[in-house]
Amino acid sequence: MAVSPFRGAGCAFLTLACLLLVSAPPLAAQYIKRATVVHIEIPPELDGIPDEPFWQRSTPAAEFWDNFPSDSTLAEYPTEIYFASDGQYLYVAARCAAASDKYVIPSLRRDFRAGGNDNITFVFDPFRTGRNAIVFGTNPLGVNREALISNGGETTGDFQEAWDNKWRGNSNISPEGWTCELAIPLRSLRYPTGDSIWRFNAYRYDTQSNSRSSWNRIPRNQIIMSLGYQGELVWERAPDKDSGIGTLIPYVSANRIRDLESADDGGKNGFGVGGDAKLQLSSGLNLDLTINPDFSQVEVDRQVINLTRFEVGFPERRQFFLENADLFGGFGFNTVNPFFSRRIGITKDTATGLAIANPIYYGARLNGQLNDRWRIGLLNMQAQASRRNGLPSYNYTVAAAQRRVGVRSSVGLIAVNKQNFTDFTDSSFTNRDYNRVIGVDYNLASADNTWNGKAFVHTSIAPEVTTEAGQVLPKGDAVFRTTHGLRIQYRKRRYDLGYDHAIVPGGYRAEVGFVPRTDFITVSPEANYRFFPSAGRVAEHGPSVEVRLWFDAGLTRYTDQRSTLGYRFIFRNTARLEWSARYQYTLLTSDFDPSRTGAKALLAGTDYGYTETRLNFRSDSRKAFALEGEVSGGQFFNGKRYGIEAQASYRLQPYAALSLDVVYNYVDLPAPYATTGLLLLGPRVDLTFSKSLFLTGVAQYNDQIDNVNLNFRLQWRYAPVSDFFLVYTDNINSLSGETRNRAIVAKLTYWFNA
Repeated sequence: MAVSPFRGAGCAFLTLACLLLVSAPPLAAQYIKRATVVHIEIPPELDGIPDEPFWQRSTPAAEFWDNFPSDSTLAEYPTEIYFASDGQYLYVAARCAAASDKYVIPSLRRDFRAGGNDNITFVFDPFRTGRNAIVFGTNPLGVNREALISNGGETTGDFQEAWDNKWRGNSNISPEGWTCELAIPLRSLRYPTGDSIWRFNAYRYDTQSNSRSSWNRIPRNQIIMSLGYQGELVWERAPDKDSGIGTLIPYVSANRIRDLESADDGGKNGFGVGGDAKLQLSSGLNLDLTINPDFSQVEVDRQVINLTRFEVGFPERRQFFLENADLFGGFGFNTVNPFFSRRIGITKDTATGLAIANPIYYGARLNGQLNDRWRIGLLNMQAQASRRNGLPSYNYTVAAAQRRVGVRSSVGLIAVNKQNFTDFTDSSFTNRDYNRVIGVDYNLASADNTWNGKAFVHTSIAPEVTTEAGQVLPKGDAVFRTTHGLRIQYRKRRYDLGYDHAIVPGGYRAEVGFVPRTDFITVSPEANYRFFPSAGRVAEHGPSVEVRLWFDAGLTRYTDQRSTLGYRFIFRNTARLEWSARYQYTLLTSDFDPSRTGAKALLAGTDYGYTETRLNFRSDSRKAFALEGEVSGGQFFNGKRYGIEAQASYRLQPYAALSLDVVYNYVDLPAPYATTGLLLLGPRVDLTFSKSLFLTGVAQYNDQIDNVNLNFRLQWRYAPVSDFFLVYTDNINSLSGETRNRAIVAKLTYWFNA
């Protein structure tokens, strides 16, 4: 039974209309708090002690509400936040009362995550979209962090802490608690010129009362960084456009690289010069430029043992791609994504299968807010060829636009083009002359986040593969394939209901995206229920159920099923425990070795039904020693599998953190198939000698790919957002003990404001 590629599009327009009806009527208005920003002439001393008289002139953000362990009372220990501005900087001060000075501060490293330590975080949404925000935070020792929130802050994946910007902050500890003062350049923010009201919220983690609280009240069924629950920040004088031109971040680097698996490689010395520039076109719109970018200082990916049939995605950490990353990469679903920035400038090492850099000549990116309704983005990058890895020199262009609809919903358009700019192509269909995707998304977010969802329609355009004289040629007439997806969630205090489906036809190709699987239709309902005990050790518990079904895109056969029943406990000391039982059915559409070790493969056309049990756990993250992970076991295809994934960590506060990642899977299949144990070990040492000098060492032994990876990174932040890096990387064949490749890189960057 053949299915038209446009069937999904028809379904999409029907469901999109339903979503518009859901989001159209405004929901009951929530109580919105207000704080004020007073105008000052003389800036604060920024010693972390808000004792200047002008702080008291502003209406503070006070009376924080608990979000955990309950959400029905004011916080036991008060928090107050004050605001001021001199037209160049936004100054923020906070007073955080505490029971004692026994604070949990795991590290002196910038950009910490909030959970498991004492800190306060300030969330600014100047355009009042309820979708995107800029985050600044600090802790009692004055260790700072900045981040971006996208997609309304619905999941932890919407929080991007790798983003950097130039600002200052300091803290002070006193008998009553701790205080802080921040100076944030207005050029670090994106805001509408002349608008005197911003959306704002703040949340605080207090380890001594073991609570998290927020200024504007956030119910327990919502994540603490949700942008659906914000107050208002009212300026005494609305901020004008900053007079600065922008930012220049040049670098110089030197490296020594050896590929010891190449017989003619005697080592290569390199010297690099390049940099980034941020040109401020308006208070909400930037033009980012990069020439000969170098990402050698970016932390190495954490390796995984992959027992699935599909590719695993890794997060983007490169600074150039991070600001407004959701405007380009937030289309579709995680596994049906038309643009995945790691496709640019990263390829796979043919020896290890690990990600390696593919040099980029240049890049330009126009991105930001035109006004409180419109966001736009345009990206163009040119990458070098990598003949060893079969990669031609491609040009990548992405254009995106997003318009807010209603209170917090939006409609977005995207166009992606990948074009071969050389005469080099490989002899398979892996790298064709071009690949294009166009699409439209509707993102639903009701005012109080009760309704949340997405609908999208994307079409890929790629040349047909033809065969000539026994050789596959990626040239031919354009082939169009359309994919569609829908996700809808309904959230109440006690329960969540969700549904999603996706239709991805065979031949759909988003080569600059992340689509590990095609030729399927998937449907999934899910439900969660929560109990909130008023006393005892358990703060929350409840069951969950999810069923996911897969069919081929022609609806001719049923190919996969995953049904999961679970029960979760969240304890008042922040520990977690979750049990689940899962049934899976798999019809193999191609030969597959479940161990991924090159053993005899299970044959295409065979099917398997198997069950397993999992137990997830996480100890109290406030303790010096913490443990989290998962144990699992049960049937696996035609055999059995037992596994453990765990991370044990110990901190010598605040100067050192030691951790060990352990992943072990024992796969036991009947002869002649694989019976093997697969081990991944990842010890890590993180030393923070001060707030400006850090050393990280990571070793990763991966039994699945017979590789040992060593990575050491020294970072000296000798000036604000200006760094010296020294990075050493080694890949060793774990069977022979011989080094595969080795590199040492020194890099110096400096941040100029113009």
